[in-house]
Amino acid sequence: MPLIVLRIVFIAVAVGIATLLISLVRGMGGPGWLPWALFFGYIVATAGFIAGDVFLPGKRIDIISAVYVGLAIGFFLTYVAMLAVTPFLSILEDQARFREYIPIIRTGTQLVLGMALCYTCISVLMQTKDDFRFVIPYVEFAKEVKGLKPYVLDTSVVIDGRIADLVETSVLDNQLIMPRFVLAELQAIADSGDKLRRARGRRGLDILNRLRNNQEVDLKIHDHELPEMSGQPVDMKLVLLAKHLEGKIVTGDYNLNKVARLHNVAVINLNDIANSLKPVFLPGETLNVRIVKPGEEIGQGVGYLDDGTMIVVEGGRDHVGKEVKVNVTSVLQTSAGRMIFGKVLA
Repeated sequence: MPLIVLRIVFIAVAVGIATLLISLVRGMGGPGWLPWALFFGYIVATAGFIAGDVFLPGKRIDIISAVYVGLAIGFFLTYVAMLAVTPFLSILEDQARFREYIPIIRTGTQLVLGMALCYTCISVLMQTKDDFRFVIPYVEFAKEVKGLKPYVLDTSVVIDGRIADLVETSVLDNQLIMPRFVLAELQAIADSGDKLRRARGRRGLDILNRLRNNQEVDLKIHDHELPEMSGQPVDMKLVLLAKHLEGKIVTGDYNLNKVARLHNVAVINLNDIANSLKPVFLPGETLNVRIVKPGEEIGQGVGYLDDGTMIVVEGGRDHVGKEVKVNVTSVLQTSAGRMIFGKVLA
């Protein structure tokens, strides 16, 4: 409703200005059709301006802000540049052969400088709007995301797919950052000649599309690369980007986990989250498990719980293919997963 009122007021003001133009043109004389041509031309231009606003609803404040702040800085730099150029134009004006060309040279120089400087300022602001904080009334370019810190996704966590299920539970409200170089790596895997790698890559792309289509998920593709990322492997680029954004890396890669912690970058390991949600078995408890294969040590058998947790059973080798009652002796939990050790009850 406020937008409708604004547009009606805008049209009314436009009609008033057009009427004023008619009066001014009639006072100056000229053809009788000229005032009405200006009137209808102005009204059509106003209608076109409003139509453009209506049919382009998805405007981003950071892009709009970059344009008008860039224009303001560009005009200011143009004014400063013209002050610097004026003494040279005065020298040319003192020479009779250049005197008549001075207005053209001055206007042309001002237009070229204005166009080049405005374009440069807008381009720089649009490319670096996420890298610094610049505040004026109602406008803010921020280096860091306001509120919760962003989560930077790596290739393994996207291919894994559990991140989509986790986000859909509404446990995580943070912005998800997908770096362009990680997306490129994922596309390369999806185009691999190896059938298994190709399937994993396509699964990762499907997970990304699932996240992007979820209206409740704030997923952003991060295009800008820092200068220090040049020549670095993908894992190191992830660490540098997360440190720059003051965010956290979401991964299932054990090695990336260690590298990030060495650089004091916070990490969310999906294996740790999964382990924390698994049922806890304490030494002395009993459970039924099916022994599926022999273990590495003499007499050992190996079984698995429904959630995939491996159980190493002492005395289980003779019960391969059978379901036995196991007494838990110890539990080993690491970032790579959880293992339960036990022995067969007589």
